[in-house]
Amino acid sequence: MANSLLQLERVNAFYGDSHVLHDVNIDLREGRLLALLGRNGAGKTTCISTIIGFLPSRSGRITLDGQAIETLPPERICRAGIGLVPQGRRVFASLTVQENLDVASRPPAAGSAHHWLRDDVYNLFPRLKERRGQLAGSLSGGEQQMLAIGRGLMTNPRVLLLDEPSEGLAPRIVRDVGDVLMTLKKKLSMVLVEQNLDLALKVADDVVLLNTGRVVFAGTREVFQERQVELYRHLGVQ
Repeated sequence: MANSLLQLERVNAFYGDSHVLHDVNIDLREGRLLALLGRNGAGKTTCISTIIGFLPSRSGRITLDGQAIETLPPERICRAGIGLVPQGRRVFASLTVQENLDVASRPPAAGSAHHWLRDDVYNLFPRLKERRGQLAGSLSGGEQQMLAIGRGLMTNPRVLLLDEPSEGLAPRIVRDVGDVLMTLKKKLSMVLVEQNLDLALKVADDVVLLNTGRVVFAGTREVFQERQVELYRHLGVQ
């Protein structure tokens, strides 16, 4: 069994007085893709925000390869080896494709198996190479999502967090995103927040299901699918 790389142990988080994550446990093993599922408002994006340091946890422990990161600011968490592809893409609209990639470039974190360079991103997304001098704000939604993923890779993470990468994309582009995630699984570990259940279960090795900020399932994709009649009610799926 692969070693644990990213772990959340009994993590609690709050927005003001509102308790939004309740004793959340997550174990991402090296070389695996973990799908973080749940209805809208279940706590998925909150969980990503807590891992990356945007929302400090109130209690519990978050470790990357055994090193505690829950008290670090986001920039140090990034340097430690966690990258983010945020919901809504959030590319730098007034910068070119190439400038978006270059501004995110970081040396690999200790333990990284792959050093991502701009040409690696262009090989993964040839369309970005064709548009490398174009302003990011003028790209299509699918192209902006490619750029957001490429920008996350340029931080040279050991773990890549992806928050709703298929949101607002045409079905053909969603399939392309799935193919890219299957390719990336060979190079790094990932946590995927995704409303598109077909996409999530196509690429995931493991699944964590949240409901109102609590983990209601954690296990392999195969076990999740075996229990789908029981578990789909947490997703509002019949």
